[in-house]
Formats: sequence, structure tokens, C-alpha cells
Amino acid sequence: MMKVFHMYHMVNMSPWPFLMGFSTLSVVLSLVKMFMLKNMIPFMVSIFCTIFIFYLWEKDVVRESTFQGNHCSRVVEGLIYGMILFIVSEVFFFLSFFWAFFHSSLNPVVDLGSDWPPMGISPLNPFSVPLLNTVILLASGVSITLCHQSILSEDWKKMGVSLGVTWVLGLYFLVLQYFEYKMAGFSISDSVFGSVFFMSTGFHGFHVMVGTGFLLIMFMRGLKSHFSNSHHLGFECAAWYWHFVDVVWLFLFSVVYWWGC
Repeated sequence: MMKVFHMYHMVNMSPWPFLMGFSTLSVVLSLVKMFMLKNMIPFMVSIFCTIFIFYLWEKDVVRESTFQGNHCSRVVEGLIYGMILFIVSEVFFFLSFFWAFFHSSLNPVVDLGSDWPPMGISPLNPFSVPLLNTVILLASGVSITLCHQSILSEDWKKMGVSLGVTWVLGLYFLVLQYFEYKMAGFSISDSVFGSVFFMSTGFHGFHVMVGTGFLLIMFMRGLKSHFSNSHHLGFECAAWYWHFVDVVWLFLFSVVYWWGC
């Protein structure tokens, strides 16, 4: 039964934020278990549950907005605030990794040879794959901005092409990141340098993976004509998230890859 909190609130109460919170907690706990017990099954199950809950949540949002017309200005305002708070929480999440990196690099302990990078660690060349990944993400930021302009001008063909290019660039970034990890001469267990490096860049890669999934959903919705020049909040949220991922990578490249190495 619909519970109306004010005269303009048209959507039902949703269980998905609550379930997504528990699913995300399960992902983190199973990740720790995977590191300690070398058991990937709980982690993969948690990832699958998180993706499935996200799919059901997005399906409800599409139904309420596109097919039922319940996303009035008051509901849209609430969704915007929610997305902004989510991105702010992600900023503080990555801030913790930068804090750990600066804490360890500006005052390296004697056990690490009082040097940074620690003795025995061969850091990656920041001007090879990392620089290429930087160019790729910057190009994807340009293409998704072009996609937004295409929606505003109702040029749906250009919108599909530019959004498809953004999605392909995101996949290309992930492939290069995978090969970069394969070529790295150190692992996550090689001192605090390896731990901070793989945790910060790995979680950024996970966010890129989530962003590419988000963009794929927007691409499919665009093919089904779910957007107009005045109602495309889902795409705007995806674009904000993607620009956030771009900015985080610029800090990672500048601090972790270039300055820290």
C-alpha cells in the first residue's frame, strides 16, 4: 500500500536501499574472508547478490519514472540529493586511501628502509599504461559530455554513438588495468606500498566497472526512447558518477603513480 509523506510524493517505499546496504556489507566481509582464507565463493556470491539487487532497484525506478510518471519535481529533487550524498560518501571513502598513502610515504618506517617506495619494490612507470589510462578516462569524460549535449538537443543518433564510445572506453580502461596488475613486480602483500596501491587502484577499478554497468543500462534505455530533453535524470546521475571516477583517477595518477613512485 502506498504511504504518502506529502502531497507530491508519488512513489512507494522501497526495500532496495536497505537490502543494498546489507549486500554491500556482505561484499566487504567476504572480501576480508577471501584474503584470509583464500576462499572466493562467498565473495562471488555477494557480488552476484549486489548486482541482482541493483538490477531490481533500477527496474523499479524505471517503472516508476518512465511508465507510471511518478517522478514529479519533488521526487526528482530527492533523487538528486541522494546521488550527491552518495558521491560525497565515496569522496571520503577514497580520502581514507590517500590518507593512508601520505601517512606511509611522508614518514616511512625503518622496517621499510626509511625510503619510499620501500626497498625491493619496483614501482610501475607512470608514463606507460597509467598515462594511457588517464587519456582514456579523459576522453570518456568528453564523450559523455557530448552525449549529454546530444540529449538536450534531441539528437538521439549522436547520443547513442557517444554513449557507446564512453562505454567502450570504460571497458578498455579495465582491460589495461588488468594487464597492468599482471605486469606489476609486486603484490598486495608487499609492504604497505603494495597494500595501499592495490586497494586504492583496485577499488577505483571496481567503481569503473560499476560505472560501465550504469552506462550500459542508460544505453539500453536510450535505445528504448526512455529519455527526453527535459527528463533524463538517470543519465545525469550516471554522468556525475563517471566524472567522479575521472577525477579520482587524476588524483591517483598524480599522487600514487607519479609522485609516490
